[in-house]
Amino acid sequence: MATMNAPTMDRRTTGERRVASHATQRSAMSALDYLAMALLIIGGLNWAMVGLFDVDMVATIFGPGTPATRIVYVVVGLAALYSIYTTAKMAGSKRH
Repeated sequence: MATMNAPTMDRRTTGERRVASHATQRSAMSALDYLAMALLIIGGLNWAMVGLFDVDMVATIFGPGTPATRIVYVVVGLAALYSIYTTAKMAGSKRH
């Protein structure tokens, strides 16, 4: 008779299984994360245009000193604050 080997069982502990499953998971970015990133890119490009060519595209589109221009600047600033918060949260979660 041929000897049959029993299938090997996965004998990892529960903790090891959790670590292995987390390694394959990706943290998905939320819609708010994508919006903040887009606003930061737009704001960064606007500042690059101001620095390089002395052209403020937000003021050119909405008018200098108008409430719409100020709202755009505030929203881009809030996106930056949100990104700081998100970065700090991600850095804190990597330490554990």
